[in-house]
Amino acid sequence: MTQTTFADLGIPSQIVANLTELGLSQPTPIQAQGIPMLLEGHDLIAKAPTGTGKTAAFLLPALTRLAEPSAKEGRGPRILVLAPTRELAQQVTKAAIQFARGLRHARVVCITGGEPYPVQNRELSKPYDILVATPGRLLDQMNSGRVRFDRLEMLVLDEADRMLDLGFADDMRAIAAAMPDERQSVCFTATLSPSVVKLAGDLLDQPEHLEVAPLEARRDAIDQQVIYVDHVDHKRELLNHLLADASVNQAIVFTATKRDADQLAAELEQAGQAAAALHGDLNQRQRTRMLDHLRKGRCRILVATDVAARGIDVAGITHVFNFDLPRQAEDYVHRIGRTGRAGATGTAVSFVSRRDLGILRNIEHYVGEKVRVTEVEGMEARFKPQEGDRGGMGTRGRGRPAGGGYRGGNGYRASRDGTSPRAGEGKPYGRRGGQDAHAGHGNHGHEHHGERRGHRFGDKPAGRPGQGAPRRKFYD
Repeated sequence: MTQTTFADLGIPSQIVANLTELGLSQPTPIQAQGIPMLLEGHDLIAKAPTGTGKTAAFLLPALTRLAEPSAKEGRGPRILVLAPTRELAQQVTKAAIQFARGLRHARVVCITGGEPYPVQNRELSKPYDILVATPGRLLDQMNSGRVRFDRLEMLVLDEADRMLDLGFADDMRAIAAAMPDERQSVCFTATLSPSVVKLAGDLLDQPEHLEVAPLEARRDAIDQQVIYVDHVDHKRELLNHLLADASVNQAIVFTATKRDADQLAAELEQAGQAAAALHGDLNQRQRTRMLDHLRKGRCRILVATDVAARGIDVAGITHVFNFDLPRQAEDYVHRIGRTGRAGATGTAVSFVSRRDLGILRNIEHYVGEKVRVTEVEGMEARFKPQEGDRGGMGTRGRGRPAGGGYRGGNGYRASRDGTSPRAGEGKPYGRRGGQDAHAGHGNHGHEHHGERRGHRFGDKPAGRPGQGAPRRKFYD
């Protein structure tokens, strides 16, 4: 059977030639189904997890539009892509530049929090066609009069669920309200939550619907494992042991909080590992330099919060370690998707304590399969969950893990079962400190990735014109 090509989908020859040079010859399912819908001018809401090729699914039709001159007079972009984080915005920008090479009217500008305003102001003062932006910084530039949407033809909400999680609902609606009613709107999301459905209903016009499952080849390329642990020290011992394996080329270790990322990275450095921490408190120059070191092999281990889960694409990452499980099952998929890329295989290891069993059940339900349980000889956990603890059926395990509670070596009090600190107890961060945790989420707070509301971080001015003090929907 003849396979569909990008040319068959109606993509111009110059763009097809660029794709071929990048090694992209066959459309993925979301590209094969979504590109024709977008080329026909339909609005689209697409549910698609990481690794399915969604970036090309909306960029290729957008670039095809640019092959023809704009029918509208005025300033501003013809295509706008909104992304939740700096890293994802930069990844989309890089892809757009690669796909558009050789096209006459396809200049790309990227504006995000954490970057100097003067540099972005210069970029916005020149003619451009595609604007990739994070919502907070874009709204600032709109309010200052530097961004207008006279020529806008297409709005893309990339990872809309994540933008809603980060509190950008009002910003996205304010941005959309400044656009022409006659536009094409596209919403890509990993989950179709009620809030995403409502947003799409407000901003999209009679959209087509598309849902694509994870690519089986990607899932098969990642060896997912669970290792049971008794307490935090047990996690550290296992992590040090596993990182010593020669098969670990480069690894990302995910923690729940920025403070934990900094501390764990420091401990690994003291142990002789080339490790560094990546989270939302770093400025853009630091983050860019760190990712560059990772790509060039100068950094072997990156200890990160979920700020890094969406947007890092480094082929050398062979292992992902969930030092702390994510609270949301879809974040697990994004985390482990940092390995097993570009046709390679990878390994994802999750440390699971007794209190994490409910989270593990949700993750397994989301991915549609049980994650294989493994052990390290001589370092086995004392507690052994029963089948009902993971599957939601049968008798729940009884009793507390041997060894009782655990006092964390970093000075904050641990929880009753000794696995992780309670939210806000003895920590300078958390809900009391107003820096690390989103209200209501305890010590697993959402980070506001590069779009912080406070001017003390240097990402945004003290307030928007006419608004007085900056808003504090959530904390970084």
